[in-house]
Amino acid sequence: MSYGTTIRRRSLAALFSTLFLFAATRPAHAQGFISPFIGYNFGGDSGCPEITNCQDKRTDYGVSIGALGSIVGFEEELGYTKNFFGESVGQTSNVLTLMSNFMLAPKIGPVQPYGLAGLGLIRTSVEGVGASSDQNQFGWDVGGGLMVFFGGHVGIRGDVRYFHAFQVLDFLNLQSLPIPGLGGKKLDYGRAAAAVVFKF
Repeated sequence: MSYGTTIRRRSLAALFSTLFLFAATRPAHAQGFISPFIGYNFGGDSGCPEITNCQDKRTDYGVSIGALGSIVGFEEELGYTKNFFGESVGQTSNVLTLMSNFMLAPKIGPVQPYGLAGLGLIRTSVEGVGASSDQNQFGWDVGGGLMVFFGGHVGIRGDVRYFHAFQVLDFLNLQSLPIPGLGGKKLDYGRAAAAVVFKF
């Protein structure tokens, strides 16, 4: 194991420990929540060049769980995209993200706008005939959106986020697969999503 890999793993462990400690010591008035979502990717390395007028959307779905107070919050979010790099015969690909996010979310009656930023894992998997690659990368995300609650425990949510890896992709063992222009790049893309929110 290289020195750089060791440092990255220790940094991730310290980050997650700090964020979980924050969640465990949240103020008594904060409420836990769970929020399953569905959306699509755009921009960057995704199949959609823009957030609108896109015909080649890749569905992204997952769930976030965390805690919300009247001003700040925290969430752990797991997201998954199948066929991120497109569909072709003999090739499959997916991107999985696991992000720990700090949220600035002032509550204004039943409405709660929010901005968020965090760090975590971006796992890229590509498989073809006789070749495959699974890469774990350290990355960050940033975004924002709006939650609207109907009563005290159920609401809807919409947001836009951007994901970016700190490390470059290495597809040297996948030269036979049609993934042009990605070798040596840092994976990045945006995501637009809608969700339901259940507070508890």
